[in-house]
Amino acid sequence: MNRNRKVQVAALTLTAGVMIGNAGMAVSATPLAGATAMVSTKEASAQATSNSTLSGVNLALADMVTEASAQADEAVTEKATTAVAKTQETKQDSKYNNLAVGNVKDYANIRKHASADSKLVGHLSDGDLCNVIKKKGSWYKIESGDVIGYVKADYLTVGSEKAVKQASKVIAKVQTQTLKIRAKASTKAEVLDLAAKGDALVVKNFSTTDPEDGWVKIKAGDDTGYVSTDYVKLTRRYHYAESIASIKAREAAKKAEDEAAQQAMQSESNSGNTSSSSSSSSSSSSSSSSSSSSSSSSSSSSSSYNAPDSQNGGAVARFACQFVGNPYVWGGSSLTNGADCSGFVMSVYSHFGKSLPHSSSGDRSVGVAVDPSNMQAGDIVCYSGHVAIYIGGGQIVHASNARDGIKISNAHYRSILAVRRVL
Repeated sequence: MNRNRKVQVAALTLTAGVMIGNAGMAVSATPLAGATAMVSTKEASAQATSNSTLSGVNLALADMVTEASAQADEAVTEKATTAVAKTQETKQDSKYNNLAVGNVKDYANIRKHASADSKLVGHLSDGDLCNVIKKKGSWYKIESGDVIGYVKADYLTVGSEKAVKQASKVIAKVQTQTLKIRAKASTKAEVLDLAAKGDALVVKNFSTTDPEDGWVKIKAGDDTGYVSTDYVKLTRRYHYAESIASIKAREAAKKAEDEAAQQAMQSESNSGNTSSSSSSSSSSSSSSSSSSSSSSSSSSSSSSYNAPDSQNGGAVARFACQFVGNPYVWGGSSLTNGADCSGFVMSVYSHFGKSLPHSSSGDRSVGVAVDPSNMQAGDIVCYSGHVAIYIGGGQIVHASNARDGIKISNAHYRSILAVRRVL
């Protein structure tokens, strides 16, 4: 009972306080009406000032937001560009991930299976390019040229763009009838030499797909020169592994060449002996035999050569001419299966016991120098990036190009840099 009365009294007290407070607020409103108007006016002015100030603040904030937004967009763009660049770089690198280059002193054996006891299927030489199919233990399964098999991982450099590019040669194949090789990358520069249509010129220091200013630097004998890319076709060439079947065929062809040469020498020697024997029988018989011997000698010499100690350059020329029509193969040295210009000269002279470099510029220092006006059959004729054998009558025999193969040409179809006599 008492508790209820206390609650009621408290409620009444609270109500009364609220009423009194309201009344006080109402009473004070009348005398302050003018002040209220004044305050209202000042408030309006302050509000206007505040609005003006806030407008400036709002504009500054807007600028800050805009700048921040631009910076954010720039950051996003930069990240996107970086991501694209990295993606492109990854794609660029991925081109070389499955490529490998032979890294050996001489050559590495390619096996049918990943075992040193497996069947031998080919040879991978230093710098040969191959495609990596898979890895199996310490072996890589590769494909190089027409050879597929396994090579020990120690003999390969895998996934290196630098190694792949270094293993190649960039060739500028002449597309016009006569191309000027200049001392500098300018049409006003001195002309060092001329190159014929179909000639393959080795490009030096080639690192980009788009040559600068439309010129490339090439080997021009012992010097360097420049050719316009308007008149050449640039290709990157690689060496590949050689199959055992190809190796055996090459060795068999070389053996056949050697045997044919030996037989020709023996035949010529026998013809000389027969002529000498017949000439001692009687004068009339001697005359007949001499004529017959001469005919026989002429016939055999068209496909033979004299021994090196005979110093007979004509025999070199005749021997070389019998391979006319055989193919040109860049880097090759087979007289029957294909050779390039210096490989052809080297192989011809190897039958005469002469060891020559597989290099057109290297041939310019062999033997002794001869004035071009005194050329004789068998002399080596050196041009810029090319070499041939003089056969007399103002003509040469040479491994010309992939289109024409080994052929006979006018000795002065290009500027002669040097003539060397080996025999």
